[in-house]
Amino acid sequence: MSFRAIVLIFATLCLCETLSSISAQTASTMVNSGQRPVVLVTNKETPEKGINKLKLKADVIFPKSHPATREEVLELAGQVDGIMWVGHMPLNGEVLDRGGSRLKAISTMSAGMDYVDVEEFRKRKFPLGYTPIVLNDAVADSAIGLMIAAGRRYHEGRLAIDQSQWTGGPQWLLGQDIKGSTVGIIGLGGIGQTIAKRLKGFDIGQLLYTGRRPKPEAEALGAKLVPQDELLQESDYVFITVPLTNETRHMINESTLAKMKPTAVLVNVARGDIVDQRALVAALKNGTIFAAGLDVVSPEPLPADDELLRLPNAVVIPHLGSATVQTRNNMAEIAALNVLAGIAGTPMFSPYPY
Repeated sequence: MSFRAIVLIFATLCLCETLSSISAQTASTMVNSGQRPVVLVTNKETPEKGINKLKLKADVIFPKSHPATREEVLELAGQVDGIMWVGHMPLNGEVLDRGGSRLKAISTMSAGMDYVDVEEFRKRKFPLGYTPIVLNDAVADSAIGLMIAAGRRYHEGRLAIDQSQWTGGPQWLLGQDIKGSTVGIIGLGGIGQTIAKRLKGFDIGQLLYTGRRPKPEAEALGAKLVPQDELLQESDYVFITVPLTNETRHMINESTLAKMKPTAVLVNVARGDIVDQRALVAALKNGTIFAAGLDVVSPEPLPADDELLRLPNAVVIPHLGSATVQTRNNMAEIAALNVLAGIAGTPMFSPYPY
């Protein structure tokens, strides 16, 4: 069993035990200080399981506005000991400055950290938590769903029904097979590996992946490391699961899309800005690629009149990758554990490795 699998099991099955340990340490700290800490949760819709974890050992406050304004969050930052940062509002040195000496810890409720100035946290050695791994299954499930929906033209079929154009026939709305196909995963991290495990049940022909170095888990998954160009040229389905960085921004563009098969399906469950969306729209319109399944777009929310939404071969969902009840509950609980631990001066359950 891989290290990531062990961590995932621990995260999903042992939250209560971890909380008990952290709570005991936090309680000792609070007894010494003589008061309960105050934690700001930046979104009122944060799952109650996470809020209840915080309330065991802290007083919890929320911004009055919903969605919260940045100025209100910044004002409250100086009045609390910790922050559960829920949402993609930029998290940077400005927040730390406004938090001052009282602010001891921050945890996001996300795996992606593209909205966080991680370098600023590193320079200040400020405790920063996040919630990876626990969402791998939910995101991988969404990715597989998008692969099927895009490859089999589900959206186009629904449009035909809506427009009274259900004609049928032996050549009508034919899609792409998964069995025997070549699948490429750009970024074989936790989510990429979880997608690869699910693909085993589809009897695919070959699994390719890209990365800076070979992944030790790849052999068990039957995955082959190849250059990105080879992956794009050979794959029938391409999954994007890399984080958004300066290096990966618009890594899928007019040039790279042109290297894909005209029958290929692109699936993005990472971040919208990894794909040059204008180039993708053009590729979908002119047949450079067959279809796309997108959980993430740019910008978010996407305007209702965006051209991407008018394409029959684009399946677009509103960033629902981790949106299951259990996953969001787990993410909120882990974020709460991170904040409580950081305030207590103990190691976070899931610290960001800056």
